[in-house]
Amino acid sequence: MKLSEREWTVLNALWETDGAELGTVVNILRPNTDWSRNTVLTYLTRMEAKGLVRIDKETSPHIYRATLDRASCQQKERQSFLDRVYSGSTGDLIAAFLKEEPISQEERDRLRKILDEMEV
Repeated sequence: MKLSEREWTVLNALWETDGAELGTVVNILRPNTDWSRNTVLTYLTRMEAKGLVRIDKETSPHIYRATLDRASCQQKERQSFLDRVYSGSTGDLIAAFLKEEPISQEERDRLRKILDEMEV
């Protein structure tokens, strides 16, 4: 499932809190989004319908939690980007980044170590 930019924003707030009541989510999101309480509630409700958010209605106030973990969402997004933009070629992606942005000696050493560890 491809997440929208706004879904990422809401999920990041939920991951940050490991689940929270609506007021807390609104307070986290407001500085960067200026969303009202009703807007946040609408997103949370829609995301629940999509299976992205679980609402614990046994508590008062309700607690909202992400149903997906951050790492798996990041992995799917990386793979989607790699497939869409670089036809699945990790080497082409890395080469493009390295051609456009210089990296420090420390970053080069770390990259070499990662590549060496991947050798079979």
